[in-house]
Amino acid sequence: MAGEMTPGCSGQKKKNKLLRQDSRRNGKDSGSESQKIAPENSLHTTRGGVRVYKIVVLGDGGVGKSAVTLQFVSHSFLDYHDPTIEDSYQQQAVIDGEPALLDILDTAGQVEFTAMRDQYMRCGEGFLICYSVTDRHSFQEALEYRKLIQKVRANEDIPLVLIGNKFDLQMQRKVSTEEGKTLAKQFGCPFYETSAALRTFVDDAFHTLVREIRAKERQKLGLTDGSSRKPRRLSKWWRLRSILALVFRRKRNI
Repeated sequence: MAGEMTPGCSGQKKKNKLLRQDSRRNGKDSGSESQKIAPENSLHTTRGGVRVYKIVVLGDGGVGKSAVTLQFVSHSFLDYHDPTIEDSYQQQAVIDGEPALLDILDTAGQVEFTAMRDQYMRCGEGFLICYSVTDRHSFQEALEYRKLIQKVRANEDIPLVLIGNKFDLQMQRKVSTEEGKTLAKQFGCPFYETSAALRTFVDDAFHTLVREIRAKERQKLGLTDGSSRKPRRLSKWWRLRSILALVFRRKRNI
């Protein structure tokens, strides 16, 4: 069962530490120049010419934040509960045809680590708020995390995605899908029920958060979707070619 300790988990812990090290190393291999962080007044950070998205995963202890993150980064399932203090991962992806480097911070949900949360809140460009569908208290805490983000990032429209994890454990479900949708509507954000064990909607949640970040950036820049952009003026050659094509088509029909 997800979240419980199993025999022989020490070997799995070593494996996950190696995965974290490899993830960090991959982010460093692009060279010292690519790791320079953009100035605070720049729109975003890039490494090696690829846009970096700073994502923070929040949620109560034991909801499966680390399991979801590891599934996304390494396609492996964490089948025991290993309380996290703070782990960072990097994962490259191509989302809607555009390359992205996701810099993911997997945070602690335990009470003893709450003093670190303000720092998490300030550094994130987008947040995954995670609860477990088998734990009503974690669902109630999701609202508290949202309030905390609003407190630390007042007057900012921060991109969010709400996820209800462990939806594969239907016999233990305590939070309905409709309740999750209602809370997401209250947050004004997308919602997914995920399963770290089955890797269901895990990629979708992270990719959607990147899309939300991009959409907020376009709004800040005063840009809109391509459907509402002014049409580009056609070149003279393109107009001439179109006229010639129309003439030849008419001749064939005669």
